[in-house]
Amino acid sequence: MNIMDFNVKKLAADAGTFLSRAVQFTEEKLGQAEKTELDAHLENLLSKAECTKIWTEKIMKQTEVLLQPNPNARIEEFVYEKLDRKAPSRINNPELLGQYMIDAGTEFGPGTAYGNALIKCGETQKRIGTADRELIQTSALNFLTPLRNFIEGDYKTIAKERKLLQNKRLDLDAAKTRLKKAKAAETKSSQLNSARLEGDSIMIWAEEVTKSEQELRITQSEFDRQAEITRLLLEGISSTHAHHLRCLNDFVEAQMTYYAQCYQYMLDLQKQLGSFPSNYLSNNNQTSGTPVPSALSNAIGPSAMASTGSLVIPSPSNLNDLKESSGSRKARVLYDYDAANSTELSLLADEVITVFSVVGMDSDWLMGERGNQKGKVPITYLELLN
Repeated sequence: MNIMDFNVKKLAADAGTFLSRAVQFTEEKLGQAEKTELDAHLENLLSKAECTKIWTEKIMKQTEVLLQPNPNARIEEFVYEKLDRKAPSRINNPELLGQYMIDAGTEFGPGTAYGNALIKCGETQKRIGTADRELIQTSALNFLTPLRNFIEGDYKTIAKERKLLQNKRLDLDAAKTRLKKAKAAETKSSQLNSARLEGDSIMIWAEEVTKSEQELRITQSEFDRQAEITRLLLEGISSTHAHHLRCLNDFVEAQMTYYAQCYQYMLDLQKQLGSFPSNYLSNNNQTSGTPVPSALSNAIGPSAMASTGSLVIPSPSNLNDLKESSGSRKARVLYDYDAANSTELSLLADEVITVFSVVGMDSDWLMGERGNQKGKVPITYLELLN
């Protein structure tokens, strides 16, 4: 029975406190009660924490979209994460494309130019897919996880203490209101004409004033204590920003590694494709010239791109004239080329070399000369000068 009495009393007290807070909150909204304002420093800290939470959520969600554009895949990963189970490994888009290319190249025949090119492109796409998978894993561990830990951990604690501070503030203002009403009633009672009523009323309201003053001191102390706890938590937001800055640097480094890998893979692929016959590299076997790869336009330089009037892109007719003659021509190198063996000549973008034809040489190669160095060079890497 004693335990039951205690529970009933506690329930009644909690209900009374809740009702008091609700009344105070409603009267504040209606402008019928005064509200204790937090100090400016604490308000600034609260605003900073809320701003941090909002932008952290936005950055985290958009990063997830960037790393995994498929919404269904993101939902599946979220479910597995909540179930504390490892999501099944799935092939990503570059890997799938790469596999299709390899299968097609095998079907067409690795000995054919197109089949060989498809296989090489497929292998490169699969390497890019592996790099993409590594980027996702690294970014999730070093960037997304710390952001999520803040939202689901630190900020939840801050929100809980902030809510508690709000309740303590309502209790404090309710106590101030009760004290104000008690003092007003005491003053009114002292002005009554009846001495008997005056004495009884003064004693009653004097006791109420004393009780209200004691309650105010308690609620003020609890409010001050909770304000200090909340302030200490909020001041940790600066440390959170410093930690997220380190995580951001890790994310940038992961992206830099990923894009550098992709660039190198594509550069190697382009060099491999550059050794194929030129009629397979041109679009629909057109003879209007070999296009300069957009990814390497910077290597050619703006001035070289602008002065196309003095440059001639090798075409079958130009090359036939060169091959039929015994003379040589100057040519500008479009982009870097690493010699595959000792019979070839390594090239640097924008340098000018001398090229000439040798009887019996493959149609997509010329002999290049730079000083005392000689070797075969692929014609698709050259621009003949007038």
